[in-house]
Amino acid sequence: MLLALFVDVDSVTAQRYQRIRGARSIYWGVDKMGDSTLYISLQEIRIYHRKRDLKEYQRMVRAVKKVYPLAVEASIRMDNLDEELAKLAKRKDQKAYTKAIEDALKEEISPMLWKMTRYEGKILLKLIDRETNHTVFGIIKDFRSGFTAGFYQMVAKLFGNNLKLQYDPEGEDEMLEYIVKCYKAGIL
Repeated sequence: MLLALFVDVDSVTAQRYQRIRGARSIYWGVDKMGDSTLYISLQEIRIYHRKRDLKEYQRMVRAVKKVYPLAVEASIRMDNLDEELAKLAKRKDQKAYTKAIEDALKEEISPMLWKMTRYEGKILLKLIDRETNHTVFGIIKDFRSGFTAGFYQMVAKLFGNNLKLQYDPEGEDEMLEYIVKCYKAGIL
């Protein structure tokens, strides 16, 4: 399918540097006759034939808008924690530091987590895996202990989640990857 877009050049010249929503790229070209033409490459849009699929997409968009900033923050904090732990020489000091960070995070983030649905929690777990390249279970196991990670896994299972969820951008999480890319591009 070919989409032709005809635009009045004079009206667009004043808006030459204004961002067009949904456009992947915008550039001016000159043909053989010397006429200026505006070329706009549009983003791919998805069409859903079933109402259920559209509702699932919209639900996922709302969840990503809510939890993606938390996943990015988790990635930044994990990098900072790695740097701080590298400075500490003794294992005892590292454990004390990670325990202090854990307590501070519980106090700061727990109110937000209690307001999340299970679905948003599942999306958050997958996005943390996407941003850090580690499952939440693996992160807890690395920074605390296997026993603590097992305890949190058991609690998560009681509430219908799994800390070992892995992010698969080419498989079951293809739609989630598309939504995250759109969110990062500012389209959503």
